Amino acid sequence: AAAMLGALRRRWDAYKYRFVPWLALNLRRKRRTLRYVPESSQDKIISDEDVFETLLKVFKALFINDFSRQAHILALLPDIRCKYLELLTVEQKRSKLNSCNHQSQHVFSPEEVLFNTLGFSVTRDRSSLVSAGTGVFVTKGFVPKGAVVSMYPGTVYRKHEPIFFQSLGNPFIFRCIDGILIDGNDKGLSRSVYRSCSRRDQLGPFQMSDESWLTAALQNPLAVGQYVNNCSPDKAANVCYQEFDVPGYFPVELKQYLPNIVYSHDIESHLRCVVLVALRDIKQGEELFSNYYTIIN
Repeated sequence: AAAMLGALRRRWDAYKYRFVPWLALNLRRKRRTLRYVPESSQDKIISDEDVFETLLKVFKALFINDFSRQAHILALLPDIRCKYLELLTVEQKRSKLNSCNHQSQHVFSPEEVLFNTLGFSVTRDRSSLVSAGTGVFVTKGFVPKGAVVSMYPGTVYRKHEPIFFQSLGNPFIFRCIDGILIDGNDKGLSRSVYRSCSRRDQLGPFQMSDESWLTAALQNPLAVGQYVNNCSPDKAANVCYQEFDVPGYFPVELKQYLPNIVYSHDIESHLRCVVLVALRDIKQGEELFSNYYTIIN
C-alpha cells in the first residue's frame, strides 16, 4: 500500500504543474518559480525572426545530411534541387572530403548535425532529480544565452477541441498563453492521434510533420523539449518556453522536421510551435530545467 501511495504521489508531483485547478490554488505559494510577463507581446526572450532563422539553419543542415533520401521530393522541385546541390557542394568543401569521394556523402547522425550547426547537442537521459524520470542534457559543446536549445513536440489542440481522454494521466500537455494546448506524450492514445493526424496531412511525398520524436531515433534532435524537467529550489531554470507560429512561407521541403501537427485539419491558421530558449550560458553536461509557468499581468 505504501509503495502504491508513493507511486501515485510521484505521478501527481509530475502532473500537477499542468493541472489548471492546482495551478490556480497554488500560484501565491510558488511565487519564486513564476516568470512574469507584463504583456503577451513581450513574452519573447528572442525575436521570432531569430527562432525562424535557427530552425531554418538546423533543418537545412539535416536535409543536406539526408540528401540521398530526398530524391522523391527533389524530383518535384527542380529549382529547390539546384539550390541544395549548391549548398551540398559548399558543405562537402567545408568538410574537406577527398576528391576521390566527391560523389559520396558522409552521413552524420542528427545529433552530430546539430553540433556542427549550432555548436551543441542535446539528448534525453535519466534526470539528476530524484524520481524525475527522464531529463534532457547538453551532451556536447556549449549553449550560449538566447539560443534555441530544443522544441516541444506534439499534437496542437485549439480551444474547445477534444483532449479529455488524451489528458488522463498525461504530464506532457503544455498550455500556451492563448489557451492552445500541445500534447507532447509519445505513448498511448496521444501517440496514435499524432500519427493519424500526421499521415492525414501528408501531401504526396511531402511530409508536413516529423513522426520520429515518437521513437528513439530522432530525425530532428531538437524535439526533446517535453522531457525538460521543471526547476526546483536547488535547480534553477536555465531555459524557458517561447511560443512561435510557423509562417506560411516556411519551406515545404523542411516541414518534415517540424515535430508538431494540428488536430483539426480544416482550420486555416499558422502551426503553433513552442521552443525552449537558454536563459543563460549552459555548459556541456548540464541538465536543462524549465519554468512551467507563464503568467501574464
